[in-house]
Amino acid sequence: MADSRLIQGRYRLLDRIGRGGMGEVWRAKDESLGRHVAVKCLKPLNDRDRTGHTFARVLRERFRREARVAAALQHRGVTVVHDFGEADGVLYLVMELLEGRNLSQLLEDNRGHPLAVADVVDIAGQGAAALAYTHRQGIVHRDLKPANIMRLTDGTVKICDFGIARLGRDIGLTSRLTGTGIAMGTPHYMSPEQIGGDRIDHRSDLYSFGCVLYEIATGVPPFDLDDAWAVLVGHRDTPPDPPRHHRAELPGYVERIILDLLAKEPDDRPQDAGELGHRLEAGRAVSGHVPTVVSYPAARALPAAPALRPRPGRGPSREPGMPSWTRGMTTGHKAAGAGLRITPPDPSAGLSGEWIARPVTGPAEEPVVPQRPAPSPEVLAGLAGRHDAGLSLGRLGRWTEAGEVHRAVAAEREHVLGPDHPDTLASHYEVGFSLSRTGHPADALREYEHVARARERVLGPEHPDTLAARQETAYALGRLGRHLEAHQAYTSVLAVRMRVMGPDHPDTLRCRHNLAFNLGRLGRLEDSCAMASDVAAARARVLGPAHPDTLVTRYEVAYLLGQSGRWHEALSTYQEVAEARAQALGRGHPDTLAARYEVGISLGRLGRSAEALTLYRALADDRTRVHGPAHPETLRARHGLGVNLGRLGRWEEVLAEARDVCAIRERALGPDHPDTLVSRREVAVSLGWLGRWAEALLEYRHVADARTRVLGAGHPDALASRDDEAHCLEQLGRGQEAVELYRKVAVLRQQGAADGR
Repeated sequence: MADSRLIQGRYRLLDRIGRGGMGEVWRAKDESLGRHVAVKCLKPLNDRDRTGHTFARVLRERFRREARVAAALQHRGVTVVHDFGEADGVLYLVMELLEGRNLSQLLEDNRGHPLAVADVVDIAGQGAAALAYTHRQGIVHRDLKPANIMRLTDGTVKICDFGIARLGRDIGLTSRLTGTGIAMGTPHYMSPEQIGGDRIDHRSDLYSFGCVLYEIATGVPPFDLDDAWAVLVGHRDTPPDPPRHHRAELPGYVERIILDLLAKEPDDRPQDAGELGHRLEAGRAVSGHVPTVVSYPAARALPAAPALRPRPGRGPSREPGMPSWTRGMTTGHKAAGAGLRITPPDPSAGLSGEWIARPVTGPAEEPVVPQRPAPSPEVLAGLAGRHDAGLSLGRLGRWTEAGEVHRAVAAEREHVLGPDHPDTLASHYEVGFSLSRTGHPADALREYEHVARARERVLGPEHPDTLAARQETAYALGRLGRHLEAHQAYTSVLAVRMRVMGPDHPDTLRCRHNLAFNLGRLGRLEDSCAMASDVAAARARVLGPAHPDTLVTRYEVAYLLGQSGRWHEALSTYQEVAEARAQALGRGHPDTLAARYEVGISLGRLGRSAEALTLYRALADDRTRVHGPAHPETLRARHGLGVNLGRLGRWEEVLAEARDVCAIRERALGPDHPDTLVSRREVAVSLGWLGRWAEALLEYRHVADARTRVLGAGHPDALASRDDEAHCLEQLGRGQEAVELYRKVAVLRQQGAADGR
């Protein structure tokens, strides 16, 4: 394979970018798709003797399991796996090619000093989101460490190398594989239950992640020792030094989170990564400013954790609770410490060794910093062309691809032009726009805030580009439910736009439209409707009554009329918008179809269910033709059809429709997606109306359990589902159980009301 430089006639190996104890990683070109990828290859194994054959078989089984699990993961914070297989006796894995540094390298670049606090918090937040996703899939990584967490050039954090990840339910297979003597984990980052050979779940990953955060926040791992046995005993028996003993300026909430993650007992840690993310957000909101740069004297040495000694009369190999594979175990690679540069890759780490090549260094161990030449006109023109290509992809609605293009251009512009150059900031702005359109408002907010600050510094606070970034910041805040902050941001931008551009400028009207929309989210429906009506009239006067922006605002007016209970006016407005859009854009345009959907909602609210049913049948057919049968909007139309069948008392048809929609949503969106659960509840409702209460109870309970798991026991949707469950129990004559459940729901509601005060 190495001679041909081509795998399976498709992946051409270009240059080796890393080497580990079990194989190599190559930068390669996918000849079929014309894109660059990373190809991870295992070293060929000797199958001749019996032991080697067993090891090879187990490793192949483990590798294929890794590949299947990793290929199923689709999240911004997890490395994308494109393909895997075996060629000429060599197992290979094809992944996205990442541009950036792993956390181990970042610490090494920083000469073992901790990362900036803002970076620590950002890495923690992004890592928590990725872990929350993988844990929801039932996947436990089991080998989280700095070398397995990458920070890309655009700031994205990705968890890599699910080399010993396993499905949570796949216990039997993992037990057999562990018995082969392949070490599962790295000593500096292993949880107490992992060390003791106990049952592992997602909370073990949280412990390991706490070790990583401890190290990037302080510069040293929790137990900074050279003896593997002492490290393991430290994790199992010894409380770590509080991080602020090493770094006094670390925010208190960061220290508390890290120490909670490092609790010896899994039950004492945050119970899932979602809780970790919420605590980080809450801490950031309370703590306010987080310093972004921390300087350290060159000669300053961070204190080491105290040495651990074996108990009197006991040798390391006889320590109770330690599995046999810990005997003779070396410390392996850790991100920081005196042995960083001379510690070889840990061969026991399997697929999770040092895969990324080290930077070239000068004689005095100073990184070589190349001189940056002035960019040529050809380079600038090429970047401008790629930027325009990204804009074109966005206009086509291909936002994920557009984001990838803008992210790459932003990184290159930052390199050749500098971080504050207007062109660099324009690319970052488009990255934020793409993130917003692909459902990542928190990531978009970070981009917009960065651009707004830089533009204000470089261009001035009243420059149109600065105002555009601040306005998008407000939009992202609204998407995150932070409506009061969004209102304040919109009001501030609008005041400047009114003064500088005038009340009828399109940008001013856009800001007023967004402010009106946000007022509605604050519950100020009358103010919202009045402002939206004014904006609609102004846009009709300035842009024309059929202009898309005018129709967008009229659509918002209709929505607000409906929210206010004025459904006759809402229906009339929706119908006018739908007809105008059909004439201007076509009957199959997504905006036209959206207005027709709202017409159906209004008809149903007015008790005109037969008309609504006819409309939804036609709409579902049109959506299927335009988007396909499994598209979320097609399924929304079919759900509306089912609702109106129910209003007409046609419950057998409702049940069939709801079950079909639920099955498609479960396949396309996942079993715990809110839309899937709405359809499952519709199944339960129809079963109840048909008198099949025992079946209905199972469905109601399934929905309630899923919402509790995903949203929390006190979330309004979870509580409403428990009420449904209790009502079902009543219908089955199980009154005492119903009363107890109603009582529990009441207590949770009271607690939620008290917490909200």
